[in-house]
Amino acid sequence: MEEIEVVVVSKEDLLPLYGSASAAGADVRADTVEDIILEPGEFKLIPTGVRLAIPEGFEVQVRPRSGLAAKHGVTVLNAPGTIDADYRGEICVILINHGKTPFIVTPRMRIAQLVLAPVAKARYVPAESLCVTTRGEGGFGHTGTH
Repeated sequence: MEEIEVVVVSKEDLLPLYGSASAAGADVRADTVEDIILEPGEFKLIPTGVRLAIPEGFEVQVRPRSGLAAKHGVTVLNAPGTIDADYRGEICVILINHGKTPFIVTPRMRIAQLVLAPVAKARYVPAESLCVTTRGEGGFGHTGTH
């Protein structure tokens, strides 16, 4: 298990926590003093009150909470968001309300989950052409019949 140093900006109860022993993502909470209202179609940057020291060779992905998506249509706009190993600022989550009614983000509400993931680096090299595949240049929707 990797260790990640966490600086909690304001309150101790903001430390990311796993909801169960087998959970892949650790929940992060809204670090707000007041409620934040997300109107339908609106997105806002929500602070979490935590800063991380992610080990080299890893990233932390910011992913939606399924309960917020299923019950309210609220999700992470750039899901999954990537936090690079060299970033040391406060983690903020871009929440968007795809629902039909306003959604209220309350102080300390669980708003997203953080997943630690290894990073594989590539060396991009120029080429005159690419090897041929069955799919070829077929794009969106070209990998299946329906």
